[in-house]
Amino acid sequence: MSSLMNELGARALALGLPLGVHLDLTYRCNERCVHCYLDHEDHGEMSTAEILSVVDQLAEAGVMFLTLSGGEIFMRKDALEIVAHARRLQFSVKLKTNAVMVDAGKARAVAALGVESVQISVYSHKPDVHDAITKVKGSFKRTVEGARLLKDNGVRVSFAGVLMQQNAHDYRGVQALAEEMGVGFTLDPTITPMMDGDRGILDLNIDRALLAQVMNDPALGGEAAAAPAAQPVSHEDAMETIPCSAGHTACYISPYGEVFPCVQFPLPSGNLRQTKFIDIWNDSPQLAQVRAIRVSDLEGCSSCANSGSCSRCPGLAYMEGNMRGPSIQDCEKSLARTGVASENLRRRDAGARPVVWMTAQ
Repeated sequence: MSSLMNELGARALALGLPLGVHLDLTYRCNERCVHCYLDHEDHGEMSTAEILSVVDQLAEAGVMFLTLSGGEIFMRKDALEIVAHARRLQFSVKLKTNAVMVDAGKARAVAALGVESVQISVYSHKPDVHDAITKVKGSFKRTVEGARLLKDNGVRVSFAGVLMQQNAHDYRGVQALAEEMGVGFTLDPTITPMMDGDRGILDLNIDRALLAQVMNDPALGGEAAAAPAAQPVSHEDAMETIPCSAGHTACYISPYGEVFPCVQFPLPSGNLRQTKFIDIWNDSPQLAQVRAIRVSDLEGCSSCANSGSCSRCPGLAYMEGNMRGPSIQDCEKSLARTGVASENLRRRDAGARPVVWMTAQ
């Protein structure tokens, strides 16, 4: 299956087609997770009719894979109606939820709609730790109950955790719980800055030594680590590759119809309330700018010893000041994975003056 997906992705890239879209239905949520990068207020999210129209436009553009997320998707009473519409159009649909609002009826409905999978946020196997992160007492119990209901109805479920100081030693417990329940497990070592640019929540990141321990934990082998490094490639080949699929074969749509290269890459690229999706995809100057970048263009990265295996995120780099520059967060992950510090990281640690990057216009 992976080889087929790789071929599909390569063909989409060559043809300039959008293969997958992440659509947030709402930023509203019934939890208040300490690490969340979203504003949970409703500033005029799209109506049911608007979202169904967007889904129609995605189908017309050739999109095949649709991820519906939030916020919490089930804060919208029309969530299942939207899923049903997408399935009628033959999308492969993935859902992201905290499952707190999943009851027996919703579980049966999700199963009947034939969604590809449901990813559920679980931050610890310890109820008190998970509840402290979500700031909702009893959320762990309700989340696990919702996950069991989905699993019992034949839905493919996976647990997704974000690594932070509060749960740094709990990931093996979540992994064991997932194995006991027969569901998948991924762990994301990245705390994402707020979409408004506030970087205060990055203080929740674990320290370098613990990150190295986690990144090299044999218990997390294979598919367990979200955003793993790419398979090592030659330095020459790496130089001609694109930094990631954001804006090339995938993009993100906010609840307000805003289009961005990725949910972690908040570069405004158009709004579906003014422009059709296919026109944004084909004609957005911002997306064209993103598509023009190759690894060889990345100042401070093109000569890095880790270039062939780095998981650098251009969105994080953009949030750090320049999408053509380094992401120090990803430099930290490369150091944890390989034991080799990048030049950018060494300069930062030495307190050197930061490199002045050519700012994208």
